[in-house]
Amino acid sequence: MLHDWGVIATAFAYIGLLFFVASRGDRMPPGERGRASQWIYPLSLAIYCTSWTFFGSVGFATRTSIDFLAIYVGPIVMVGLCTPLLRRVIALAKSQNITSIADFIAARYGKSQAVAATVACIAIIGSVPYIALQLKAMASSLETILSEDQAFSKIPIIGDIALMVTLAMAVFAVLFGTRHTDATEHQHGLILAIAAESIVKLVAFIAAGAFVTFWMFSPGELYERALKTPEALRAIEYVPSVGNFLIMTLLSFCAIMLLPRQFHVSVVENSTSADVSRARWLFPLYLVVINLFVIPIAIAGLVIFPFGAVDADMFVLALPMEGNSQLLSLAVFVGGLSAGTAMVIVECVALSIMVSNDIVLPLVLPRSDDARAGQKDFGDFLLKARRFSIFAIMVMAYFYYRALGNTQLVSIGLLSFAAIAQLAPAFFGGLFWRRATARGAMAGMLVGFAMWLYTLFVPSFLETSTAGLMLLQHGPFGIEALRPQALFGADLPPLLHGVLWSLALNVLTYVVFSLAHAPSSIELLQADVFVPNALAPIAPSFRRWRTTVTVQDIQSTVTQYLGPERTREAFAAFAADRNVALDPSAPADFELLQHAERLIASSIGAASSRLVMSLLLQRRTVSAKAALKLLDDSHAALHFNREILQTALNHVRQGIAVFDADLQLICSNRQFAELLALPPHLMQLGIPLPEILEFMATRPPRRWSAPMRRWRSGCATAPKS
Repeated sequence: MLHDWGVIATAFAYIGLLFFVASRGDRMPPGERGRASQWIYPLSLAIYCTSWTFFGSVGFATRTSIDFLAIYVGPIVMVGLCTPLLRRVIALAKSQNITSIADFIAARYGKSQAVAATVACIAIIGSVPYIALQLKAMASSLETILSEDQAFSKIPIIGDIALMVTLAMAVFAVLFGTRHTDATEHQHGLILAIAAESIVKLVAFIAAGAFVTFWMFSPGELYERALKTPEALRAIEYVPSVGNFLIMTLLSFCAIMLLPRQFHVSVVENSTSADVSRARWLFPLYLVVINLFVIPIAIAGLVIFPFGAVDADMFVLALPMEGNSQLLSLAVFVGGLSAGTAMVIVECVALSIMVSNDIVLPLVLPRSDDARAGQKDFGDFLLKARRFSIFAIMVMAYFYYRALGNTQLVSIGLLSFAAIAQLAPAFFGGLFWRRATARGAMAGMLVGFAMWLYTLFVPSFLETSTAGLMLLQHGPFGIEALRPQALFGADLPPLLHGVLWSLALNVLTYVVFSLAHAPSSIELLQADVFVPNALAPIAPSFRRWRTTVTVQDIQSTVTQYLGPERTREAFAAFAADRNVALDPSAPADFELLQHAERLIASSIGAASSRLVMSLLLQRRTVSAKAALKLLDDSHAALHFNREILQTALNHVRQGIAVFDADLQLICSNRQFAELLALPPHLMQLGIPLPEILEFMATRPPRRWSAPMRRWRSGCATAPKS
């Protein structure tokens, strides 16, 4: 048996190692970082594999055989087969300076503050059980690996290892996730640490599986003994439920994109399109490899341990201990710690950004006289709000963990997945349906979330009491048609029942409320950004845009959130790009106003940045409504100008494409794509020129016209930026 103090020292030494790796990542030279990024991004996506994967999949397999694979089919379909969709989301996020999943959905629906707050609240409530799952897994692994007397646990407060790990992870998240107010700035050190943890947990799990399969047993011997063990035979012969498998696949498909931590690492932290191409095959390969030994470990645990003697979720750790391999046991413990800490840290960082940007700041801004006067520095306030949010979220998860009892890890994970799935209609619908509105998105999410609470969340607490069981069996007030797990007589498995009811009503409400009211002007503008219209533009009905807000007013407002140095650099770059001089006392035009809004959005999100700019304009207008109308008119003017340019290009017979200084596509027409036979995904805004040339190089040789040969020759010798 391993010594208590040795295990605890190893745990804290590992967390200390993460600090070192993260610090090293922040100091890494750009050239070295560029070479490493080809592995860092795909490995960072493996944050999807949490304690649920490391411990829970084995426990799940002991009960439902191969059903656990559904949790990985969804991500493989999304990342491996829906790469154009992922690229489109990333391009939209970069163009809008998106900081979180709440910010993305709010930006689609007219930068609605109410939509952002709704998404943030759902994400927080849905994520707390998932964070608690990690704490439960780590606490259970400690109970498994520590000696029976556990003298360490008798020390007050310090002996509560789960509490100590909770605080340590909160400190790590604060130190490496909340150093800059710019939420779109890449956290190189944090992501490098997450990628390193992905390697650690993969190696540890594979080592445990190989030890059990080829050292403790041979594959043939393991199968023979399984046939003689009733529990193992039951697991082998279990027939998976098609309905449950499909619904878990759907939930995991949504989760890989919508979970706050997944959106953060896959979208906000993405650097180049090449990273997505590499992750398309590397991430699915990772999921396949880490699940190779789940079934053998599950069967070995059922063969060796009497029924109920060891928690099935802990088989991956208990089996090496049973095989007297102390070093491997310690390595597996560290692997499980990696799986939990990676998820908790990034989840807390992502949630804290939503709390500060979409809940705290909108409550403070309209009530702050300093904010209206442009005198308060909100940079420090934002950092403090995010740091406090991280500790508050961790404390909530800790108390939820204490209330879990003996709940299986997978049950907790699926509960969170079902909650986050309530964002799916608004998210995916907003990418394909132009008519969707903020009112429909918010109504759908609220109705779906209410159904999730009633059919899934509340029943998870009712099964332990007599009164709760009566409610589940007979419904509230004896109305059996309203039984939480059998609404209107629907006889379905609990998970399938809850997800179908919540998502069905979510989608129905989303569609009905969207069709009931016409979209506002800002919603139409954002719909044009997120769901491009192939038709020629129609001139928007806005009055001649003018305001008395000066350049100095704009700069002072941006300084509140980005600081004087970054603001000075950003406005100097704006002036240099347009070859103009910014007179502080001159009235600001709508291009400068939109530039300022995008800068502020990088710190507090699109919805809150719109609120900030409306408060600025409100100083010079009659009312808040007039200020928002003025702001939306400025967006309409810029949007209309871009649409006119695009229409003009499409009527030119020659193929035309425009690239910026970084050789990224900023404008093109249909003839350009037809001339080069380029697929649609290579004609999206922001696509680098080298990717187009790389695609053309793989095509069979063809005869080009003289102008086309000159164009290809010029591209081949174009300088790289």
